[in-house]
Amino acid sequence: MSDAPISMDKVEPTAPPRSQWADIWDQFKSHRGAMWGAGIFLFIVLMVLFGPYVYWNDPQHVPTGRDFLNLRDTRPIYTALWDGDAKVNWLYPLGTDNLGRDILGRLLIGGRISLAVGMAAMVLSVVLGTLIGVLAGYFRLLDGPLMRLTDLFLALPLLPLLLVAVLLFRDRLANMFGPEGGTFILIVTLVGITSWMQTARIVRGDVLALKEREFILAARSIGTSPTKMILRHLLPNVMSPIMVSATLGIATAIITESALSFLGFGFPPDFPTWGKLLFDAVDRMELYPERVLWPGLLISLTVLSVNYVGDGLRDALDPRIRGR
Repeated sequence: MSDAPISMDKVEPTAPPRSQWADIWDQFKSHRGAMWGAGIFLFIVLMVLFGPYVYWNDPQHVPTGRDFLNLRDTRPIYTALWDGDAKVNWLYPLGTDNLGRDILGRLLIGGRISLAVGMAAMVLSVVLGTLIGVLAGYFRLLDGPLMRLTDLFLALPLLPLLLVAVLLFRDRLANMFGPEGGTFILIVTLVGITSWMQTARIVRGDVLALKEREFILAARSIGTSPTKMILRHLLPNVMSPIMVSATLGIATAIITESALSFLGFGFPPDFPTWGKLLFDAVDRMELYPERVLWPGLLISLTVLSVNYVGDGLRDALDPRIRGR
């Protein structure tokens, strides 16, 4: 055997280490439902964000005079063509309501409000749940009181509580921030402070498990302060359940806002949301069933797609599942 040294010029450089985010993306792509959900949710978001700028009809315009008689209660194009309706109007693909307002334009504007409420309420609930979960899991003295507070919120009947809170504070906030702004702040706050409990329990359980890990004990032995311990070591390791809770929180907030609007406790009548459009269509559902179909379909697709994205993120961010 030769003992001649190997020339370093002939050694080829190894490939760079694979990024963890690339592994997460590969695992997420393998979840077919998550990819479909992400695509549908992205399409809905783009549609409600940019659709009103492209669409040609004003959703708030109410025709007057002869136009009002000709444009009120027009059927969608596909229904009118099937029934041979003489009132078919190609400028209104989904028809108009009893006041002559374009339904498709109102769906696009209403989607903006529903998604904005869902996103804002999700951020509030995730921040509250993460804060309470980390404090309860890291500080033993706070664990008991914070978990009893969580149990109290879980035991409350949320829908009656929301209805009472809307009746008590809606007029006050409307006087301060206007009808739309006050209702938006009220609904976001109510939904956010009544949906943080699951996130708090999940984060607390992960923090309790992480506290006994070797790297946490090593950081504590060198005198790391509790604030740095939480920000540098605990929070990065509990981001997986937090992100999953965030995606599922969007669906919860959209359903809650739609339920409040459907019951007549949401935004003002001239401020459309998907739930409010459902509420307005109930009285004429037998004559115009498609007016219930479209907002209900958009709510269902949004919630279902977000749930599938949450399932895909849960699998992709779990290192025990990744690679299977």
